[in-house]
Amino acid sequence: MLKHRGFPGRLAGTDFQFTIRRPNPKGVTAITRRERFADRRPADKRADAAFMAALWAQFGDAPFERGNLDAGRLSWLFGREVKPATDPFDPADYEALLVIDEGLARASFPEAFDGSAGA
Repeated sequence: MLKHRGFPGRLAGTDFQFTIRRPNPKGVTAITRRERFADRRPADKRADAAFMAALWAQFGDAPFERGNLDAGRLSWLFGREVKPATDPFDPADYEALLVIDEGLARASFPEAFDGSAGA
């Protein structure tokens, strides 16, 4: 499992996790698309924006390996702002390649690109 050095481990001052420390011995947690409903808590929305800001700062528009990025946090963005970079795509593989859909990410999280997301 690739560890993304320099990537924040969590949203500062919270328990919102961005990375994992070690591979899951029971198997890789699959990335699945989670629906973001309008009534989500503001803290959850801030975590999504901060995670997107960290992804953009680390990888930009280049494809990147899932590695130690948290599957739960990725799942809130998967299928929309973060998409598979290869076909076929294995959502339960630490080496799976992902890419940011910049246009959609900028529309969904403008604060992640203007520096106010707090990652």
